[in-house]
Amino acid sequence: MYLCAMFQIGKTIVSEDIIAKEFVCNLSACKGACCIEGEAGAPVTPAEVSILKDIYPKVKPFLRAEGIAAIESQGTHITSPLDELETPLVNGKECAYVTFTETGTASCGIEDAYNAGEIEFRKPISCHLYPVRVQDYSEFAAVNYHRWPICDDACVLGQELKVPVYKFVKDALIRKFGAPWYAALEKVAEENR
Repeated sequence: MYLCAMFQIGKTIVSEDIIAKEFVCNLSACKGACCIEGEAGAPVTPAEVSILKDIYPKVKPFLRAEGIAAIESQGTHITSPLDELETPLVNGKECAYVTFTETGTASCGIEDAYNAGEIEFRKPISCHLYPVRVQDYSEFAAVNYHRWPICDDACVLGQELKVPVYKFVKDALIRKFGAPWYAALEKVAEENR
């Protein structure tokens, strides 16, 4: 059994895998499978639930008909049987907010609307952070690297380019925890190199 070492930054407990493992999304290889595979939608926060409701009219023109139908029948978010907030799915498969490029690569309708300047919300933080997963507890947040076989190509590309996970998701980590937290993470990474 593999046990991962952890370190603390403020009120977060961080897996050393964040600084030790390498990762760069390889969309040409995986075609955005993380938005399609799995048994649940993307985790969303209570604050994001309100945002999704507010921005839906501006995101809707960027979505596929199947996604619009799923959202209009289930809502802009759902509560899972485990009482977790998630994006709805299309027929139990891909996220309702998924769009596809001409080459069949999954994209995000929310991020498409953001990139077009229609909204200021980029996408749910859980999507932006991936492959980092954050689990909030009452006294702290656990920050872990999530290894998923569909991302093996991303691990290979990360190793080739020598990009650690924390650098790949820098913008998302700053969005979630702030620039001072990220600077502290960089210091830990530097000390452990």
